Amino acid sequence: MIEQIEGLPAGTLGFRAHGQVTAADYERVIVPDVEAAFALNRKLRVLYITAADFTGFDPGAMWDDAKMGMRHFSGWDRVALVSDVPWLRATTSAMSFMIPAEIRLFHLSEQDEAKRWITESAA
Repeated sequence: MIEQIEGLPAGTLGFRAHGQVTAADYERVIVPDVEAAFALNRKLRVLYITAADFTGFDPGAMWDDAKMGMRHFSGWDRVALVSDVPWLRATTSAMSFMIPAEIRLFHLSEQDEAKRWITESAA
């Protein structure tokens, strides 16, 4: 399941993943929010948190994520991943060079720091 994180400034989206994330979760929550935000902004920032009960993504969710990333390839400004899941942190770190955005990893204990970083003015 994916839920929106409210209270972020314009041009910044936030999502929290719980349990097993499915393609339906992406299509119901993330894709419409991202598409609507890109209709108003040239660049987006994303805060993505995997909650303590997160168990993974199904293949359809991973495919939807890849498609969305490629569709808006140059539209990402900053991405903050907040997760203690070793494979997700390692994969994000290894693949971050392919995404033209500033990407930072945070642990669950650093959620406030991640939120500050994702919302601060660009230098």
